[in-house]
Amino acid sequence: MTNKAKLVVLLAEDSKHDILATERAWKMHNIANPLHVVRDGEECLDYLYRRGKYSDADSAPRPGLLLLDLKMPRMDGLTVLKHIREDESLKRLPVTVLTTSDQDEDRLRSYELKANAFIRKPVGFENFAAAVKAINMFWELVDPPYGEDGR
Repeated sequence: MTNKAKLVVLLAEDSKHDILATERAWKMHNIANPLHVVRDGEECLDYLYRRGKYSDADSAPRPGLLLLDLKMPRMDGLTVLKHIREDESLKRLPVTVLTTSDQDEDRLRSYELKANAFIRKPVGFENFAAAVKAINMFWELVDPPYGEDGR
């Protein structure tokens, strides 16, 4: 990224396989942006609100992008997205829904809740890695809708 800080990416994903695939794609494409992983909706909100084990700012740097799975335990992605969009300090956080869901209702609800994008996870690692690279490249080019402090 030119003249910009590294874009911190928060991945909210419960599938170990998809977490490993994302981390592998990050390395394969030499993506320099830091990737932080949370494994369910409650943990995602803990990270964003810096609660519990994320209370130290160093363990939870403000993300410039949330990659959000919909089908997660404890709290699903649509509920997380609703919380984010209702919170004045988080409502500008770019959210890309990255999910296996092919349900029109999930896609429509994601956009109603102001997701920036809805992407179905491609099948096969090569296709998945290409999608991760494209998502990263897109968000590196976009001027973020927040200030330097991530808000």
